[in-house]
Amino acid sequence: MHTDSSFTFVLFGGTGDLSMRKILPALFEAHRAGGMLADSGKIVAVARHVADRGEYLQWVDGHVKPHVSKNGLDEAAWTSFLARIEFVKIDLGNPDDFALLRDAIQQMPGIRVFYLATGPSLFVPICRALAAVGLNQNSRIVLEKPLGYDLKSSNAINDAVGEIFAEEQIYRIDHYLGKEPVQNLLALRFGNALFEPLWRREWVESIQITIAEELGVEARGDFYDNTGALRDMVQNHLLQLLSIVAMEPPHSMDSDSVRDEKLRVLRALKPIDPQEIGKVAVRGQYHSGVIRGNAVPAYATEHGVKPDSSTETFVALKVEIENWRWAGVPFFLRTGKRLADRVAEIVVNFRAVPHSALGASALRAGANRLVIRLQPNETIRLYCLAKQPGEGMNLASVYLDLAFDRFFREGQMEAYQRLLLDVINGRLALFVRRDEQEAAWRWVEPILNEWQASTKPPKPYAAGTWGPAAASAMLAQHGTCWLEEEN
Repeated sequence: MHTDSSFTFVLFGGTGDLSMRKILPALFEAHRAGGMLADSGKIVAVARHVADRGEYLQWVDGHVKPHVSKNGLDEAAWTSFLARIEFVKIDLGNPDDFALLRDAIQQMPGIRVFYLATGPSLFVPICRALAAVGLNQNSRIVLEKPLGYDLKSSNAINDAVGEIFAEEQIYRIDHYLGKEPVQNLLALRFGNALFEPLWRREWVESIQITIAEELGVEARGDFYDNTGALRDMVQNHLLQLLSIVAMEPPHSMDSDSVRDEKLRVLRALKPIDPQEIGKVAVRGQYHSGVIRGNAVPAYATEHGVKPDSSTETFVALKVEIENWRWAGVPFFLRTGKRLADRVAEIVVNFRAVPHSALGASALRAGANRLVIRLQPNETIRLYCLAKQPGEGMNLASVYLDLAFDRFFREGQMEAYQRLLLDVINGRLALFVRRDEQEAAWRWVEPILNEWQASTKPPKPYAAGTWGPAAASAMLAQHGTCWLEEEN
């Protein structure tokens, strides 16, 4: 990913949590690697609560530095990174202030990248203010989630932004698509003859995709109580991962070829009948419990949350894809807060052998499976059965560990680092196209509408568990169970 492309990276929300924890650390890692960022590239932070560049650099040194020093900090690299950073004080609510930004960056070379690490309510005003001072030309705009509250509001934002920036200028970011194991999933499927013949209904029994968090809503109670897990995680992260897992082989890895295949998956999702939602969708809300020995409060008592809130903090879904490759194969999606562990993984359960001369253990569900772990540790493991040492033919589960760090000396690239470099270099394949986003919202909306109209509260689950029992019961009906506590 070495590049000579000059750039001006303008970061709106320059003192926000996302900038502090993810964006600026990712840019520093690219800078420290050498050659990934052109020497002439500049980072321009935009905020209103900081007086000038000197004060902003002090903020970066105090708040961002701790997030990059965990891997050891090269002070010379840090000093040279700070030299890239400029600062412009702007009140985003005052369009006249954008002339200050235009004047500050008009002599800076290269492509302009505007990263909107702000709330979605500011996306359209910022884009209109940029256009008013002529900054929408020769530029790219990066939009963080959530992009809207439902299909209507998402379309309204996309329509307004689309009047100012062409689709090929718009980068809708989903950081899960930048994770190394997701990239390796594509490599395993489309770079080898071993897996692709098995990647279909004849050989796959079911697929699970889980994104579980130990954390609660933290300081985001107001936001989360108006959002919920379905909007926050399913509509974007989980459906994007599903589309990567289930897509047909693209004819190339260019941006539209990859996204065309993802779109076909999203459009092939079996529509949810409102009368059947109770059978294929489980929503839950955490109550008080214990996580790693510490007592944690119930969701309804979190700061900013309404005491009688019916917002879901857990979602489990059974999803079907109506096409020749996947007809009849259930995809189980799960996400939640205050669960037993922090984990994100994809589990491909292959079918058992049709007849076993080795005993019943060879016929058990999940004996053959591929586990793609996205977090906290990034691994890919292929599980199969082998004979235990000793007398008799006793089978035990073993795995092949695809330990990429043993083969490649280079450290794995963080998701945001990869995606930011893709923006600078104009690569759109790992970003969400508008028609993908619309297809995802369209599929999710019947569930949203049914839950909003329902008088039934979310199913309770104790913090520190794996969610409501109904989520496990849904899988039990298909003769399988969630993979949990995988080492």
